Amino acid sequence: MSTDATDLNQFRTWVGRKDSAEDEITAWPIKAMTASLDRDEPTPQRGQPIPLGWHWFYFLDARRQSEIGPDGHPRRGGFLPPLPLPRRMWAGGRMQFRRPLTMGEIVRRESEIVSIEPKQGRSGTLVFLTARHTIYGSGEVAAIDEHDIVFREAARPGEAQAAGKPAPESAAWRRSLQADPVLLFRFSALTFNGHRIHYDLPYATGEEHYPALVVHGPLQATLLLDLCRRHSPRPVAQFDYRAMSPVFHTETFTINASPSADGAGAEVWTANEKGAIAMAGKVRFG
Repeated sequence: MSTDATDLNQFRTWVGRKDSAEDEITAWPIKAMTASLDRDEPTPQRGQPIPLGWHWFYFLDARRQSEIGPDGHPRRGGFLPPLPLPRRMWAGGRMQFRRPLTMGEIVRRESEIVSIEPKQGRSGTLVFLTARHTIYGSGEVAAIDEHDIVFREAARPGEAQAAGKPAPESAAWRRSLQADPVLLFRFSALTFNGHRIHYDLPYATGEEHYPALVVHGPLQATLLLDLCRRHSPRPVAQFDYRAMSPVFHTETFTINASPSADGAGAEVWTANEKGAIAMAGKVRFG
């Protein structure tokens, strides 16, 4: 099958496809992620809130091993369409938080594909897919989480990484971090994400032609939310973010925020070791 935009338009029939899952907010993912962020704080007790955005550690898709594709992701054709583009990447998203989920709570996620847009870019054929996940706790909406995923053609040997947009030089809140292979493994395990670019160095460099292991987009988004939680007394009510350049495990990168003068929100971003913006976003505090 060719991968021009005309052929790919057929996959727009997946728009409106739905899925649902239930889970229980248990202690282990919270305890493990807290340790992975190098935080020293107690695990919430039953009925206490968990950090905003940490619903990502629940509703995990446990496919049989025989249903896993060569990139480590589940083979497509269920909730996600069987697009013939081999690479998929997290492009960004939007989160609205209505209330925190609490330890011991039975939660439900209702998912829907809301758009599929084929495009031609400088790097070839692309498909942008947006999925909306509505998270319910005790029968009421706790969060609305939209994910933007981009599907791309196979990488070419020697393909240069874009230089990226220069990041601001100063930030009111800043943390430096090297996402070494252990942290990348931990996050992959906590999200049951088998994508091999995050832990399999020969695959990342030999098959997808990256210079090193790739730091997860969701990990960067989690670190940005965590930075706000470390510094702001007000909880995040909305978080919009977009991936712009990759970060690799060999780099020391920064997690940054500059609150607005009135304290109602903040510009947030991660920056790679070359000083380019890796992920950019905005938060609004509640």
